[in-house]
Amino acid sequence: MLDICVLGDELLREECSDITEFDDALRMLADAMVETLDEADGVGLAGPQIGVPKKIFAIHLRGEEPIIFINPSIVATSIEEGPYEEGCLSIPGVFHDVIRPLRVTIQAQDVSGKAFTIEADGLLARAIQHENDHLHGKLYIDHLDEKEREKVVRAYEKKNRMRRRQKARV
Repeated sequence: MLDICVLGDELLREECSDITEFDDALRMLADAMVETLDEADGVGLAGPQIGVPKKIFAIHLRGEEPIIFINPSIVATSIEEGPYEEGCLSIPGVFHDVIRPLRVTIQAQDVSGKAFTIEADGLLARAIQHENDHLHGKLYIDHLDEKEREKVVRAYEKKNRMRRRQKARV
């Protein structure tokens, strides 16, 4: 399992670069990302969350095959938007409603470099937008107003302090 960067890590705020090498190392990275995602019981995981500032993310919805998106670009979004409670493996244990478009169209490449397009709605559309944001140094809390963002950060810091205390007792 790969280490997941958490809130405060500068890598989470970096703009990622394109992937140009479609080789065995990339396939191994993609496999490790899916394994880490599944172990962490998440829906999506992006390169910067594991210390890799490259344009790659994995999404694995329950009951579906995992999808690897390389050099993705959201090319269309719906006018209709809606709220949905989001969390993030980089801000563990804290959730908040985020308003996003309900549908998206994304173009990307697979681990072999083959281009594909997906039109998505529901949780897949939400996860695509969330993970794509990571590739541009943006977190879900950046979609919140300042007051709500501060509440989420305080809640995360409180949970983090409690975790550290529990580890210190063991």
